[in-house]
Amino acid sequence: MLLRDNIYAAIRADILACTLRPGAEVREQELAQRYAVSRQPVREALLRLERERLVTVHARQGYQINAISVSDARDLLRMRLALEPACAAEAAADAPQAALDALDAFRTVAEGADFIAENRAFHIALAEASGNRRMAATVRDLVEQADRLVRVSLDGIRGRDPAQLVDEHAAIIDAVQHRDGRGARRLVRAHVAQAERRILTALERSAVVL
Repeated sequence: MLLRDNIYAAIRADILACTLRPGAEVREQELAQRYAVSRQPVREALLRLERERLVTVHARQGYQINAISVSDARDLLRMRLALEPACAAEAAADAPQAALDALDAFRTVAEGADFIAENRAFHIALAEASGNRRMAATVRDLVEQADRLVRVSLDGIRGRDPAQLVDEHAAIIDAVQHRDGRGARRLVRAHVAQAERRILTALERSAVVL
């Protein structure tokens, strides 16, 4: 990858992981020092991130990591609700058996593992199993951006046992492996809808949300 792409990916990852906190003010020079590069690739990365609505550019004043808008979070989650059930149904209908068998890796989560990372990987793998590259690419972007919502709302959802979410993943895997498109669509829709309710409730209590 070119340097500018590496820096873009690194800054984006830090925003989505909330290492660069929502609402934080940042400057090109500070980020250039942080990532050990010149200011030019940092400036290009920040302009790309502005187009993704992750950063706001303040003329002559630097940049700000965008706070999380509940309405924007709702829009993002509703897009997932529209696309992910369709991906699951297509995976059940058309995915090679090897792609479906590979989903078995998500039936358990190792103790001490980062559940948010595991959850992201499962949803992306399921979308990619659909074979629909456009839908899968859009779902990947949505799921990655949803990381920030989940991390900010962790305090509000910590009481939810991750084992229950893993069980929901396993039920979805069962459905797609049995080529039950209707069942897979229903289970994914219920799973994402529950996540929407849980995350939005938590975000409405967060201090870094608009």
